[in-house]
Amino acid sequence: MFSVLMFVTGLALLVAGANWLINGAAQLANRWGVSPLVIGLTVVAFGTSAPEFAVSIEAAIAGQDSVGLGNVVGSNIFNVLFILGLTALIVPLVVGHQLIRRDVPVMIGASLLVWWLARDGRFSHADGALLFAGLLGYLGYVFYQSSRQDENLALPLELQAHAPAWRSAVSVLFGLAMLVLGSRWLLEAVVAFATYLGVSDLVIGLTLVAAGTSLPEVVASIAAAIKGQRDMAVGNVVGSNIFNLLGVLGLSSLLAPVGLTAPASLVAVDVPVMCLVALMCLPIFFTGARVDRFEGCLFLLGYVAYTTYLVFAALAHPLVWMGDAVFLFLLPVGLLIIAQVVQQLQDPD
Repeated sequence: MFSVLMFVTGLALLVAGANWLINGAAQLANRWGVSPLVIGLTVVAFGTSAPEFAVSIEAAIAGQDSVGLGNVVGSNIFNVLFILGLTALIVPLVVGHQLIRRDVPVMIGASLLVWWLARDGRFSHADGALLFAGLLGYLGYVFYQSSRQDENLALPLELQAHAPAWRSAVSVLFGLAMLVLGSRWLLEAVVAFATYLGVSDLVIGLTLVAAGTSLPEVVASIAAAIKGQRDMAVGNVVGSNIFNLLGVLGLSSLLAPVGLTAPASLVAVDVPVMCLVALMCLPIFFTGARVDRFEGCLFLLGYVAYTTYLVFAALAHPLVWMGDAVFLFLLPVGLLIIAQVVQQLQDPD
């Protein structure tokens, strides 16, 4: 019960800390004249990824490599399949053309790069430096593009600069402190859960930790969709996934004493699923630049299939062979979506 209390309290601190960090940083950036587009793709995306960042860094320093890696990979799968799926069921989502042309390909490229780097079963300091350099390059390009464009986007009212600068700075520092404390308590609870349940740290990281640290993305995407900012709901997920792969995983690999060791099952199953999920986004977004309720339902079913496999594998259930359903379901869905794209290109009417 004490571990459950630590987990819930740590999770609450992570969510609250991310909210304080986002509000304070966005207000400071707005006050300094940073464009709303850049704030959305950087400050807000980083802020919603802050729980993943805090937990993975803490795990890397503590030598809990499986938790940190599972958190990143599991969060990216959760963000696309569960968050976009659930949000699209509430209201069909609109995808901005800039997101399709620039940010989704970056997310796909980063996913494939992580798969390629994981082929030897570890993420070295050099791998981490490469990933983090990719994040800096991406941010530099975003700022460059923003400076050349006339943007008429408006920030949500709560993120506009209406508080004194010192109060916004205090909000950032207080949010960071909550993230550090929350990640420490959450990690201790996760280790206790894994020991008590007799399952690996990786499974806990891919499920409980990944879903828990993705709560800010859940709240941000659903709230944006309900308020009519449906393109922001998708942009938040894509931007968060990019930060998770390039920033969180990159910096975790750099700060870990000897890099991160990737479990064989993560390299063989979970990272390929993450890449397949990222690849499925492009044709779905490309067809009409929207995610409708049918496609959202497919995403949710895919997450159910993936989670079912993880549970069966963790419990050594006789039906663990049903894990193949993850691929048997996702691959035909991907091929169906690609076929729809080809058909639309051949018959635009």
